[in-house]
Amino acid sequence: MNTAIAVHGAAGRMGRQLLTAIALREDARVAGAVDAPGQPAIGQDVNLLSPEVPVGVTVIDDVSALEQNTASLIDFSLPAATLAMIKRLDGREMPLVIGTTGFDTAGLAALEKAAESRAIVFAPSYSIGVTLALSMLGDAARALGEDYDVEIIEAHHRHKVDAPSGTALKLGEVVAEALGRDLDQCAVFGREGITGERDRNTIGFETIRAGDIIGEHTVLFAGNGERFEISHRATDRMTFARGAVRAAQWVIDKSPGLYNMRDVLGLATR
Repeated sequence: MNTAIAVHGAAGRMGRQLLTAIALREDARVAGAVDAPGQPAIGQDVNLLSPEVPVGVTVIDDVSALEQNTASLIDFSLPAATLAMIKRLDGREMPLVIGTTGFDTAGLAALEKAAESRAIVFAPSYSIGVTLALSMLGDAARALGEDYDVEIIEAHHRHKVDAPSGTALKLGEVVAEALGRDLDQCAVFGREGITGERDRNTIGFETIRAGDIIGEHTVLFAGNGERFEISHRATDRMTFARGAVRAAQWVIDKSPGLYNMRDVLGLATR
């Protein structure tokens, strides 16, 4: 049976990749495509956004108008658009896969509230490699302990609007938790001027925005006499799209709650 999956933010860079990733699977189909009101893609056939999608699906601007048999919806857009979308779906228990980043505290609280009545997969990255890196990172931080300085370096394309990336922040959260620290208190975002000697308890973040870099993340543990790194580099957005589609199929029969890619890959209880 082909899983009917819709995409919110369909005309964006990731939205087009998601449409293609769904269409290329034999066990899934594009059930709908939604974009923001007033966008040029509204009213067009989805085939114009992704030639791999069969003709016959029109881009709409109202998520509540998706066909009733839509099994799940993938959202890669902006925080305000994501939260507005969830409100429009109020009363309809469609499972969601959310790849939008840059939520503030109130936005994150709204996602947690929404997950009380529907299953939501929310992850900073839908890359399987990044998910595995997150799984290994806690063990590495605990083993290396307080004798190693921690720096997180991330790079993305010039169009990315939030910094640090959601993935970088999640990497920092995992390290901080493993070391018994509060990331809100120990994070240092960039350095300039006479900063003084490094505080051993801090976790540093460095951000690069340039060109068409898809996504690169490195967690650097630097001690006396050695350096240990966990790195991930994405060279194709389809990496994230394929992972999100996998999550969209996994979440269909799940109970209400907030899940992540570790749950999707069966790593959460290991």
